[in-house]
Amino acid sequence: MSDTPVQTSATVLTVRQVQDYHALTLVAPAIAERFRPGQFVALAVGGEHTARLVRRCFGVYEVKPDYGGTVELVFADREPGTAWLAGRRSRDRLDLVGPLGRPFRLPRDPVSCLLVGGGPGGAALFALADTLHRRGCQVHFVLGGPSGGQVFGSRMARRIGDSATVTTEDGSLGEKATVRDVLPRVIQETGADVVYGCGPTDLLRSVTQVAGEYGLPSQVSVESFLRETGACGIGVCMTCMLPMHGEDGVTRMVRACADGPVLRGDRVRWGDLGTIPFDALGAPRVLAVAEGGDA
Repeated sequence: MSDTPVQTSATVLTVRQVQDYHALTLVAPAIAERFRPGQFVALAVGGEHTARLVRRCFGVYEVKPDYGGTVELVFADREPGTAWLAGRRSRDRLDLVGPLGRPFRLPRDPVSCLLVGGGPGGAALFALADTLHRRGCQVHFVLGGPSGGQVFGSRMARRIGDSATVTTEDGSLGEKATVRDVLPRVIQETGADVVYGCGPTDLLRSVTQVAGEYGLPSQVSVESFLRETGACGIGVCMTCMLPMHGEDGVTRMVRACADGPVLRGDRVRWGDLGTIPFDALGAPRVLAVAEGGDA
């Protein structure tokens, strides 16, 4: 099995409404057999004659050997590209590239794993949960969102997880709280050894901060950041750059798609997203000109 991404014409099996989101299942055996949890795919949208040049990037909810190898994605219908995808029908063909990016790193030994998700991005946690279970790990979920319709996978989490905590800001499902509110308690109750996060940037920032307070390693998927920036997904456009500091203490700009989407949470400079910090390697320098002097 090769780790090299492939471009393929995938056949739509189903498109269904799941709460506030859409779940798209594609027959794409070449991608299904190469996929590892945490990787993503990039879909061309708009059809053959579209003017939409940029693909849409999505984490993978589930892969199955059924029907020759299927890949299932979950997304919100928020702009013309995803609206077009939501309107696809069975047997339509879509141009698909994947699997792309770096996957989650898995524990060598059976440990207690806390999986934290929010919005459609949290769907990527379920492929990870399946792999962790097969390695003998305990899997605990924390899922959250503004309302019940925006919490994806709560029933599945309760079914397959060793525990599952659900929060909503309006109290319509689970506890009336934010993910940040319940994380310290859940970490203590589950005896978590490692924390994984998928979802909006604010959630990933909270996951990293709380995990750090308890001395736990965190891995986060910045796949939602890819969507927010409209990135190409293959490392060419450079729109998904974000600052990370390395073991040597030097900050470097990395591509969320090619160097991620899974990154060490404690290495990301969350407060500087969307900027090039002045101390980053290769950052542009402003030349100060003293009055009456030379630059």
